Amino acid sequence: MADAPMVGAGPQRPAPTRRQSYEAKLRRRGILIAAGSTIAVVLAIVILVPRAPGWEAVRRSFFNGEVFAETFPGLLRAFMLDVAIFLWCAPAIAIVGLMIALCRDASAPALFPLRAFGALYTDIFRGLPVILVVYLIGFGVPGLGLPRPWNSPYIWGSLALILVYAAYVAEVIRSGIESIHKSQRAAAASLGLSEADTMRYVILPQAIRNVAPANMNLFIALQKDVALLSFIGPVEIFRQAGVYKSLMANFTPYVGAAVIFLAITIPATRYADYLLARQRRRQG
Repeated sequence: MADAPMVGAGPQRPAPTRRQSYEAKLRRRGILIAAGSTIAVVLAIVILVPRAPGWEAVRRSFFNGEVFAETFPGLLRAFMLDVAIFLWCAPAIAIVGLMIALCRDASAPALFPLRAFGALYTDIFRGLPVILVVYLIGFGVPGLGLPRPWNSPYIWGSLALILVYAAYVAEVIRSGIESIHKSQRAAAASLGLSEADTMRYVILPQAIRNVAPANMNLFIALQKDVALLSFIGPVEIFRQAGVYKSLMANFTPYVGAAVIFLAITIPATRYADYLLARQRRRQG
């Protein structure tokens, strides 16, 4: 007589196949190797670096705890200016980048000047180093003798960042627009949507969603490049670190500035990676 099934027993999981067991074994082996190599590298750094002949001088110059504690609050206050510049540049970059991308995507013959302008804009500002554009605009425009506040380095330095980063954002958005299959436009046209409505309601929502991780990485880079404005006057975190370095004859404030930047950029980078992984899973 067959045994009666146990009351309340849930469905049993199927036994893993030989391939699944082998892959799990490989994953465990990879994790162990990665952990072992990481520990070995960390131990080598911890043990060998302090044994270098000049370590004490480097420690006093770059990792001085007293200087770090004294200057860190001032660096945080200066970083608020970096955040403010980022917050007013980012929306402007998104808007200008979208407009340039739409100019590049214009296909009507009458709109050829817009298409040519978009191509010329991206060629110029993607081909110039950010620091060079900051210098040319940040020193050149105020040199015209404009009255206050139009001679402010905050305004023209921010404009330089907007012009450069909008060119990159435009190309990323354009690649997203081109990634949308032509059948989407055909389906929208069959429903009676105009080209403008097709772009607004069908193409752009999909394109912007597809390029969100890439644009996130650009805005992370923007947060770092705000420090370039220190060369034309604004006392943001990089310039403030230089002031502390001169006053104290110590490079530890630069390390403090690096810690603040890393505290912002590392979580943002991990979030961008999360968005990219989610997008791949959705597409896969």
